[in-house]
Amino acid sequence: MEACHPSWKPKVTSYGAMALAITTLEAFPGMWINAFIVCVLCIAWVQKKTLNSNEKILLLLGFSRFWYLCFSWVYCSLSVTYPNYLFVQPTFQLIVLFQTFSNCSSLWVSACLCVFYCIKIANFRNSFFIYLKVKTDRIVPWLLLASLLSALAISIIAYDIAVTELSINHNSTGQGNFSKVSGKMGEIFFQIYFTYGFGFVISFTVVMSSTLLLLFSLWRHKCKMQKNSMNSLSMDAHIKAMKSILSFFIMYSINFIFLILSLIPSTKEEKYVALLSLIFLYAFPGVHSLIVIFSNPKLEKMLIRIISCVKCKDCMK
Repeated sequence: MEACHPSWKPKVTSYGAMALAITTLEAFPGMWINAFIVCVLCIAWVQKKTLNSNEKILLLLGFSRFWYLCFSWVYCSLSVTYPNYLFVQPTFQLIVLFQTFSNCSSLWVSACLCVFYCIKIANFRNSFFIYLKVKTDRIVPWLLLASLLSALAISIIAYDIAVTELSINHNSTGQGNFSKVSGKMGEIFFQIYFTYGFGFVISFTVVMSSTLLLLFSLWRHKCKMQKNSMNSLSMDAHIKAMKSILSFFIMYSINFIFLILSLIPSTKEEKYVALLSLIFLYAFPGVHSLIVIFSNPKLEKMLIRIISCVKCKDCMK
């Protein structure tokens, strides 16, 4: 195949090199952070033989984000350095399939995490809300299963689009003309992104509704505690929860905005806007997972223990 000809040499532009450097600096720390979450929860799973609902969500979230960053980095590195190895069958279609599945899973499981926090922490007297609070442990596995199935359906659609469009482009531009084929990849990705754009809108709506309900409940509870002069430790816990949830909502909102910008063809011509979108879209899975670690006592304690062990080894040297 001409795509694998050894005499071909990559032509890396300055913008491509910068994009690859940014992607690498953000993707690898993000992969380590999410791998840490997965490892800690898997060890706890083996030891306890079970996981609670919160740990199940975090395990799936860390797993999906790890693979999303992994496949995204592979796509970015190949598209910049060796596009002739990327835009061929079945490499391109498989990367699209797994990247789409992991990305959709990450966003949907993030929405599930926000819904879980809302049900567990918020305090409303509505009968349906009380029913959800009682049945949370039974509902969570079904929510996660629905998230995975919807992500799988969307990734199959994206795979089918990639197969069809790549075949058409190869037939119309000629075998091995990778500059023309890679030039049309933006159109293919726009169609792929558009197919699960509706899913992103739904997940963002779920996150926004859950966050606003939870913040309203925490704020109301905080006001009651101030009037009744309750324990300051309880107050601090609620304020910490509000800050954590609010930071997640802000990050998720910014991530959604940049995701929409990446779908608009006119913004792709503006390299600074595209670069800014790239920076945040790749930073979000790692930064938010880091916030999750410091919001979870078990994960935070294990991270501090690992850091202290590393420092001790450095001191011994």
